[in-house]
Amino acid sequence: MDQRAVRDRAGRGVRALARRLLGRVEGGSPTPRRSNPDAVVDCAVYVNGRREPGRPHYADAYAHARRGRDAFVWLGLHEPGPAVLAAVGRTFGLDELIVEQALADGHRPTVQRHGPVTVLVLRTAGYVEHDELTDTSEVIDTGDVMVLLGNRFAITVRHGATGALRSVRADIERRPALLAAGPWAVAYAVCARMVDTYLEVAGHVERDLERVEEAVFARDRAADIQHIYQLKREVVEFKRAVLPLQAPMRTLLDTDGSDGSDGPPRTLHRWFVDVDGRLSRAVDRVAAYDDLLTSIVQSRLAQLAVEQNNDMRKIAAWAAIAATQTGIAGIYGMNFDHMPELAWRYGYAGAVALMALAALALYRLFRRSGWL
Repeated sequence: MDQRAVRDRAGRGVRALARRLLGRVEGGSPTPRRSNPDAVVDCAVYVNGRREPGRPHYADAYAHARRGRDAFVWLGLHEPGPAVLAAVGRTFGLDELIVEQALADGHRPTVQRHGPVTVLVLRTAGYVEHDELTDTSEVIDTGDVMVLLGNRFAITVRHGATGALRSVRADIERRPALLAAGPWAVAYAVCARMVDTYLEVAGHVERDLERVEEAVFARDRAADIQHIYQLKREVVEFKRAVLPLQAPMRTLLDTDGSDGSDGPPRTLHRWFVDVDGRLSRAVDRVAAYDDLLTSIVQSRLAQLAVEQNNDMRKIAAWAAIAATQTGIAGIYGMNFDHMPELAWRYGYAGAVALMALAALALYRLFRRSGWL
């Protein structure tokens, strides 16, 4: 091969490499690089449990995952709009009902099967810091996260300010052996983080309960019943997020996922068992808090009834003392001609002294009986 032919071949190789680097097609026009919508928090392809470099468009990532072996894509969305979810649904072949469910928030924890796609819904929870409890305090902030699991993809759709999944992704990416189990490893990571958050929030609520309990039975200052009732409302909201997750978790544990299509694969079964155990502890704590708050509310109502009864006894005692004075003054104010002591020189002083003695006697009697 002569020197000119070598130069021509080298030139063609350089030009071809330049076209690939510049993203050009044979027509000479640049290939536009697609970017993910704002609702996409993160998108990555995982091969054998390890993340591929970059953050590709979700359509390109899914195409790459379908071509590879032991690969899947994890797409994270936060409050996506209808247009974004419709495009995601077309790309991943999601059922129209799944797209409609993912658009709305406030779902009850559940697990559903729509053809080849499994839908797992969990409630998120977060503790709202506050200096003191009032009748309008927000103690628990809740949201929801929907996990869509397919053969080569895991899509997380989150609604609400709580339950961010960036740290979940970072944690599980440091465990490639677990992540190699596929999309169900994402479901496990999300479930584990939600249950850990429940236990963390329960710890904060327990401290609020201790402060309320101390205030209710304090001698100097009792807690306001409105404050206690507001905390109970927040605990009930927390309870609605935690308790319904037990049924879906048991469903996952009872599902035969030997092939990874209908449920968690056997390699992840023991991890889901661990999550179910921690969930049971969270359920027990939240249920106990609800019962304790009910007892505190009843105790405070009983205290209010006792306080009102004491007030009524005091009012009745003072009314009896005043009635005695009124009765004596009323008799001597009749101004009849024939009445004893009307012509007595010390009649006025005697009547006043009689009123004072009657009032003093009644006062001491009521004090001894605890009415005053």
